[in-house]
Amino acid sequence: MDMDLAAFDDLMLTILLPGLILFMGFIVWDLAKNSNAGKFGTMVLFGVLGLGVLGFVIKKLVAMGLGL
Repeated sequence: MDMDLAAFDDLMLTILLPGLILFMGFIVWDLAKNSNAGKFGTMVLFGVLGLGVLGFVIKKLVAMGLGL
């Protein structure tokens, strides 16, 4: 089985990135719980994490649209 670097990179990005996002979600939830952030603070923390994930998804979609 011969896999070039681009195929390996794409495979690992597809497999490992969702796991990393879930782990970061757990970290944010634990941070909000331990710091007594309340409902609004927890919403802000997850909103910022969500914007970061959304930015990554938009970047991927633009790259696919441009054929990169």
